[in-house]
Amino acid sequence: MPYMDMTLEELEAYRPGLVAPADFDARWARTMEEARAHDIDVRVSPVDHPLRTVDVKDVTFAGFGGDRIHAWLLTPRGATEPMPTVVEYIGYGGGRGLPHERLFWSAAGYAHLIMDTRGQGSAWGTGGHTADASGGGDGGTPAHPGFMTRGILDFDSYYFRRVQTDAARAVDAARALDVVDSDRIAVHGASQGGGLAIAAAGLADVAAALVDVPFLCHIQRGMMIAETDPYLEIVRYLAIHREHEERVLRTLSYVDGVHHSARATAPALFSVALMDGITPASTVYSAYHAWSGDAEMAVYRYNGHEGGERYQQSRQADFLTRLWG
Repeated sequence: MPYMDMTLEELEAYRPGLVAPADFDARWARTMEEARAHDIDVRVSPVDHPLRTVDVKDVTFAGFGGDRIHAWLLTPRGATEPMPTVVEYIGYGGGRGLPHERLFWSAAGYAHLIMDTRGQGSAWGTGGHTADASGGGDGGTPAHPGFMTRGILDFDSYYFRRVQTDAARAVDAARALDVVDSDRIAVHGASQGGGLAIAAAGLADVAAALVDVPFLCHIQRGMMIAETDPYLEIVRYLAIHREHEERVLRTLSYVDGVHHSARATAPALFSVALMDGITPASTVYSAYHAWSGDAEMAVYRYNGHEGGERYQQSRQADFLTRLWG
């Protein structure tokens, strides 16, 4: 059954006025200071692959807690000079997969760094390779969702504190690569990846953001109106642990994309799907309206969480061409 959160007219006027915790900036500054106390330690290894027009490298770097985070680096074959770069983040439950799955940006003349998501990569796609080493328990090996309530009673222990830190550190890692033009780095992702792109844009110095149907925005509203997971993982948790509501909502406020958006100044291209029951349109517009820099919105009126897919990719390429030539 089609789902629609609000009409487009209502969405364009929707500004919920969320207020970040008073210590939001201080706690994130401390988090990034601790992460950057570890040398970024980018390691690049060759990869055996069948691609003839693209060079592929296996990259690792130091993320949250100095943990090794994996990524693929794809560049046009033989490229050695610094080039515009897209740093991409993956949707919930997926991993970086195989390097030939995402060829668009390297084919378009960009360096493309695809960050694996710690602990994820076992729900869809072709797998992930990064443990959540700081997560304790089973050693953080890639596991099936959910991840939404891991360490949720305090920001310091919360899973998405680690992942959002990794996302910002991926920008640091890209900047350390010889083939990357440090002045032309865009962050990009859809769903969870979109939420991570927002966080990275707020926490790191980037030149553009490409944000599709982002997750982790106006989280409390998502919990109330989303039709399915991941937001409903938190709802089910609170249905049992009723006494934890205040602590849970406070933790979530530190990773909410609305607050990261308010600290992001790079030009941004958002996209939203009006029939999205996973990341409802009003949650997307909340982050879009909070964005501190110039931002555009692409609207897919009749789509669900898939959004604009390859149509949106073409719009993103045009957007970066307008910015960078």
